[in-house]
Amino acid sequence: MNWYSNVVPPKIKALIKREAPENLWVKCPESGQLVFHKDIEANLYVVPSSGYHMRCPVDVRLTNLFDNGELELLPTPEAPVDPLKFRDIKRYVDKLKEYRVKTGAPDAVTLATGKLAGSQVTAAVQDFDFLGGSLGMAAGEAIVAGIDHALAKRTPFIIFTASGGARMQEGMFSLMQMPRTTIAVQRLRDARLPYIVVLTNPTTGGVTASYAMLGDVQIAEPGAIIGFAGARVIEQTIREKLPEGFQRAEYLRDHGMVDMVVARQEMRETLGRLCGLLTKTPPRRAA
Repeated sequence: MNWYSNVVPPKIKALIKREAPENLWVKCPESGQLVFHKDIEANLYVVPSSGYHMRCPVDVRLTNLFDNGELELLPTPEAPVDPLKFRDIKRYVDKLKEYRVKTGAPDAVTLATGKLAGSQVTAAVQDFDFLGGSLGMAAGEAIVAGIDHALAKRTPFIIFTASGGARMQEGMFSLMQMPRTTIAVQRLRDARLPYIVVLTNPTTGGVTASYAMLGDVQIAEPGAIIGFAGARVIEQTIREKLPEGFQRAEYLRDHGMVDMVVARQEMRETLGRLCGLLTKTPPRRAA
């Protein structure tokens, strides 16, 4: 027992000791600077001083995409749960329940439709907070359903990717989503509808090896890690030191793998302009 516990009466202790919220301040991973969380939220989860793009919540990304923040969420198809009866430290079905409660979403991909620069578009957002944005049967079904909606309504399809790759708990069923989504993208191309990919941090593994790199236009957020295998694995395999900034958005743009790197605050305007050009529809500014 210290002097504080012995001397200060309980009622006064209650007045003195006030718990501060844990997320009141956010530390920038790049500069180490502490930033007030409301400043981060007001700036679309981009650190004002360093420009570091933090992970953006799905609802914030969708609201910022559509004109006046008006959108309609689209249903995602149900998929078989735990086809392999997988278990590691805990059962896969229990993990799914945990992440569904945590994120409020049935799986890693959310679909929405609304107007962008005055024209109707369909969008999908991959949530890294749901099992690392991994590509499983449910995520694959959602992407195919989103593309089906774009085909039916004759709209451009925009996808924001964020993933560690295929979902290991579903084995071959997960890997089969790579050709399924690739075929769906080809259907968009056959229908001459725009398919635009926005690569966010990180986009890796089987997602990069399939629909994430098939866009008519490839956009990346600043500093995003984009690749198939991790940099450390590549270095160990080729036994060479990789170049500075390897697998970062800016490096990939300079070497022709990405068309442009666009800051989050400019993303909606850029996407609206691209959709207008690809559909030959002049973009209109939202009121």
